Amino acid sequence: MKKTILLACAITIAVVGCNKDEEVPALEFTVNEDLATYKEIASIGLGGVGAAEITTYDAQTKRLFAVNNGTTNKIDVIDLADPSSIKVIHSISMTPYGGYVNSVSAYNGKVAAAIESTDKQAAGKIVVFNASTYAEEKVITVGALPDMVTYSPDGKYILSANEGEPNTSYTNDPEGSVSIIDVANNYAVKTVNFSAFSNQLADLTSKGLRVFGPGKDFVKDIEPEYITVSDDSKTAWVTLQENNAIAEINITAGTITKISPLGFKDYNAAGNMIDISDKDNAVGVFAPWKVFGTYMPDAIASTKYNGVTYLFTANEGDAREYDAFAEVKRIKDLKLDEAAFPNASALKAEPQMGRLNVTTTLGDKDGDGDYDALYSFGARSFSVWNAQTGQQVYDSKNELDVKIKEANLYDDARSDDKSIEPEAIAIGRVGSKLVAYVGMERVDAVAVYDITNPTAPVFVKTIPTGDAPEGVLFIPAPKSPIQQSLIVVSSENDGVVKVYKANKL
Repeated sequence: MKKTILLACAITIAVVGCNKDEEVPALEFTVNEDLATYKEIASIGLGGVGAAEITTYDAQTKRLFAVNNGTTNKIDVIDLADPSSIKVIHSISMTPYGGYVNSVSAYNGKVAAAIESTDKQAAGKIVVFNASTYAEEKVITVGALPDMVTYSPDGKYILSANEGEPNTSYTNDPEGSVSIIDVANNYAVKTVNFSAFSNQLADLTSKGLRVFGPGKDFVKDIEPEYITVSDDSKTAWVTLQENNAIAEINITAGTITKISPLGFKDYNAAGNMIDISDKDNAVGVFAPWKVFGTYMPDAIASTKYNGVTYLFTANEGDAREYDAFAEVKRIKDLKLDEAAFPNASALKAEPQMGRLNVTTTLGDKDGDGDYDALYSFGARSFSVWNAQTGQQVYDSKNELDVKIKEANLYDDARSDDKSIEPEAIAIGRVGSKLVAYVGMERVDAVAVYDITNPTAPVFVKTIPTGDAPEGVLFIPAPKSPIQQSLIVVSSENDGVVKVYKANKL
C-alpha cells in the first residue's frame, strides 16, 4: 500500500506524512527539544496485518483516528489525552460505505476518510465524520480507489488521490484522478483526470514519465498516490508513483497545471552505491553498479524556505504485477546488449547483478530485444525538489542504507528489490528547527533529519518502529496534549501504533 507542511508560526506547524491537520495559531513560547533523544513512550496493538496503516490527530478531542483493515474494515479511535497511556475508545465501521479505508485526515473536529468500493475499480467515497460523536456528516463520491485524503491547511478543501488501479485481468482499468472537495459549498466535488497532458506524452516520456501497460492509455495509466498542499492552500502536488512523476494542481481553479517527470538515479555515480544482491554471502556491501533507480515516490511533503517551495519525496518504488501483466524480471533472466554489457555473463551471476529486480518496460533503447540499460524500482532514498522548476536539489543517495546498517537494522533479504523501501515522510517544526521523519517499510525504522535548510538535510537519528511502518504523523507542540511535539508511527504488518517524544532542552 501507499499511502505537507504548514509553516504557521515561530514555534511549530502540523505536517503529517499521511494527512495534514488544521492550522496552528501563533503562540508566544518555543519548545526546544533534543532531536537525538527520541524514545518510545507508548504502544498499542490494533490487530495483525493491515490493522494499523495510517493515523490522523484531532486536537479538539485529543484523539487519534487509525485506519484498520485487519479482520474488519474500520477506523479505530484512540484516546491520546495521556500520550504515555493510550487506549482504543471507539471504532467506526466502514461496512456501510464500501471496502478498505485507505487514509484519514482531521481538521477542527472533523475526520475525512478515503474508502474504496467493494468493486475496487468502481467510484470510491470520501466520508466525513464528527470527531466527537463519530456521526456521519457527509458522503462524497470520488474517483476509483481513493488512496490518500488530506485537508488543505485552511480547512476549505479536502483533496483525494484516486489511484484507479486495474483489475488483475486488466480488463477494467479506471482513470487515475484527483478529487477536490469544496467544504463550505456543501462538500461540492470536482474530479479531474490527466487527459489535458496526453498530447505531451513524447516529451514527458523523454524526461522520465512512465506510461505503460496493456493498451497504454495515458488517462488510465496515470495513478495518483499521495498529496501535499501549500501553506496558502492554493496549490497541491500529487505523486504519480508508477509513473515516476509529480503533478501540480491549482486548487481554487480545480485544474492540473503541470506534470514533472523525475528522471532516474545513477547507481554507478559517486555516493549512490548500493547492495544489489541477497545471495552474495555479505550484508550491506555497497558498490557502484551499471543500473538506474526509478524514483517512483510514495509519500510527499512540502515546505517553503527563502520564498521557494520544496517538495520532499519518499522514493519507495512500486511495480505493476497483475495476472495479465507483470513488468518485473530479474537481471539474470534478461538478454543484455553485448556492447553495453560486454561482461554480461559474469554480471548475471546471483552474487553480482543477477538477483536484482528490474522493469522490462525500460532499457531496450533500440528495440532489438536486448537491454541497453537497466532500471530498478525506487531510489532507496528521499529527495528534495524545487516545486517551481521540478529540479532535484537534494537526494540522500545511499545514506539511509548506510545508517540502517550502522543501526544493525539492515534487511539483506531486500537487497535485490527496493532495499530499505522509504515509504512515509512527515515534516514538522520543533523549536527553531525544521525536521523530516522518513519511514522505511522494510527495515522497521524512521530516520530523523534536520532540514532547517531544506536543500541540505542533516541526519540526526534512527528510531526503531513496529513491523513495516506505513504512516508517520507529526503532532506539533501547540496541539499536543502535553505541549510537546509527538511522533506517531503506525505499522501495517503487526498492527501496532507507537508514540515517541524527545527530551526538552
